[in-house]
Parts: sequence; C-alpha cells; structure tokens
Amino acid sequence: MSSTLGSEFRQETRAWLADNCPEGARGPGQTPWGSSKIPLDRDSALWLERMAERGWTVPTWPKAYGGAGLDKDLYPILIEELKRIGARTPLTGRGVNYIGPTILELGSEDQRQRWLPGIARGEGGWAMGYSEPSAGSDLASLACRGELIGDQYQLNGRKVWTSDAMHCDYIFVLIRTDTQAPRHEGISLILVDMDQPGVEVSPIRLISGESPFCETVFNDALAPSNDIIGGVNKGWTVGKRLLQYERSTHAGINTSGSQGGRSVASPLPDLVKRYHSDETGRISEPALRSRVLDHQLAFRAQQLTQQRVIQETAASAPGFASSAVKLSNALITQEGDEILVAAMGTQGAGWVGDAFTDDEIDATRNWLKQKSLTIAGGTKEVQMNIIAKRVLGLPDA
Repeated sequence: MSSTLGSEFRQETRAWLADNCPEGARGPGQTPWGSSKIPLDRDSALWLERMAERGWTVPTWPKAYGGAGLDKDLYPILIEELKRIGARTPLTGRGVNYIGPTILELGSEDQRQRWLPGIARGEGGWAMGYSEPSAGSDLASLACRGELIGDQYQLNGRKVWTSDAMHCDYIFVLIRTDTQAPRHEGISLILVDMDQPGVEVSPIRLISGESPFCETVFNDALAPSNDIIGGVNKGWTVGKRLLQYERSTHAGINTSGSQGGRSVASPLPDLVKRYHSDETGRISEPALRSRVLDHQLAFRAQQLTQQRVIQETAASAPGFASSAVKLSNALITQEGDEILVAAMGTQGAGWVGDAFTDDEIDATRNWLKQKSLTIAGGTKEVQMNIIAKRVLGLPDA
C-alpha cells in the first residue's frame, strides 16, 4: 500500500466520521450485538445503520456480503480514526465475530448470501451451543442429537453455558448426526432459529449476581438441512475453526469480525489512587505501587503483542497464536481486578448497601464476573495445551 493511498483514506475516513458519528455514539454507552430483544438508543441505532451502509461493521468482509472489502493495510487506519474521536464499536457479538467469519470461510455460497448481509446489519443476536453437562473440555463426547427428517434436522439434547441465550434470536449448535461414526467424525454444526417451541432457555445465576450464561434445551427443535456449515459430519473441523475466531475475539486480534473504537488506556492507576495516594499524587503504598507498575508493563506488552499479531495475521485466518494472546489477556485482566479489590480494602467487599458507592459495588461484582475469563472461550488448561503443541511445538507427554 502506498503512503498516498493511506493518507487519502485517512483523510476521507476522518471527514466521514466527523459528519456521521453521532455524539451519543462516542465514549461509553450501548454497543449493539444484533439482539432483536434489546432496544437500542437512538444514537446507537443511527450509528449502526450508517456504519452498516458503508460496510464498516465488518470492514474486511467482501462487499457482496455486507462488508467494505477493506484491505488489511487500511484496516488499522480505520481503527485509529475511530479511537481518535472515541467512537464506539457500531456492532459486536457472536454474529460478526464467530459464526459470520466461519460462514465466510467454510460456508457455501448460498449460505453466505442468505446469512452474511443480515449479520453485517446486526439483524439477530447469536448464541453458541457447544458445551453440554457431560461435554465441556472433552467436547467430542457431546450427545445432542440431530436426526434428518425430510429436509430438516430434528434436534434433541441439552447445552449449557450458552451465553446470552435468553436475548438471542439464533444459535449455532454442534450436534451428533452420526451415532455410529467415531466420536470426532459424527458431528455437524448447524444454524438454528431460537424462536420456536422446541427451544427452551433457562438463565444460570453466577456468583457475581448476574445471569449471562444459560442452559438451552432442544425438544424436537427444527433446523433446515441446508444450514449445516461445512458439510454433514464435518462439524469437528468447522467447530474448531470457529473457536479460533472466538479466541481471537477474546484476545482483541480478530480482524475478520467487528472493529473497536474505544480507548485502550488502563484506568487501574487512577482507580487505585482513589484509595492510596500521597501528597505528590503517587500511589502511597510501595508494594502496591510496584504491583500496579508490573501490571501496567504487562498491559502495555499485551497491547503491543495484539498489534503485532494483527499485522502478521491475514484478515480471514486467525492462527494458534490467538490462544496465547487470549490467555495472557485474561490473566492480565484478572490481575488488574485483584489489585483494585486489594487496594479498596473493606470497600472491595461491597455487595449492597449505603456503605458502598456504586463504583465499589461494580468493581466487586466485576472482579467476581471476570473469574470466568479463564474458563469462557476455552479454559486456561486447554489454551496452555494448544500453546505447547501448536505454538511452541512441544511433543506430547
């Protein structure tokens, strides 16, 4: 890419954003993820509409499928200009980040035409149906069954940890389509409309007080046979590929899905200073100050690693490095939570009551909620195995 082309694109992008990004879509606020069950505020809805028309909800996707066909060398410029004005991501979620890229890579042309433009416009929120009560890290032991009846599959079984399912319109599900085949070879990935009597969703309450995870049960639910992605009994390969997109998203390096515009500066030092600050404005406790400094160094190294991996990765091909970046991101985030709660002392144990501010209660609950970061998207142990085998090339024990 020539410097002239990059400069022209930056100028055009800056001018367009100045004219089209609503003030209410800058800074903290609502980020759409496609759910038809969650109303959008006026500016978030307008921002989504304008960005979707330009193809910038999924800028690297081909124009035929709702994207902008943006060259990966121009993609960072778009991100920089969004961050410059504090613009929020116009659209995020499992549609643009997980199943959309998977359909783009492994789906049929018919599936791309039918599903991708709507996903790019934010038409429908997606849940993920992988884990089962007896099939978590050992996913190949899944038992949720799909039986072909005419031109539809009838689904029966149970999925757990289906995040946000109570607000979703669709779910992509790993089902067993051949009970006689070896367990890795009899699995398919299929797209299912959740708005039908055969799909029942029950939220699961967590220690943080929230219920983002759900149990989803299929009782004779139906899905068209032409919505199996990648071919019948090819779901193990397709499902693993989707997990790479998921881990890349968790790691902040998925350039084939939605893009972000929020500031990435860590607020931790300022938060800690609310509780431990001397007359010079420094963190007063030496041990705590050293801990915050170590965290900030790791945080910055993580950012630089994200940028390097984005530059090295083709837009549609996340690699095994996503596991390393995902895991380190989770551990650094959790350490930041631990530091803040420790700095807050007894104020870091607030749950309810006038003795605690809203920020203190939020910090405590966030600390608990983000314990899930080393479980969601593949456990810490799974990621370490992938890093050992696929990144470092270590032999099996």
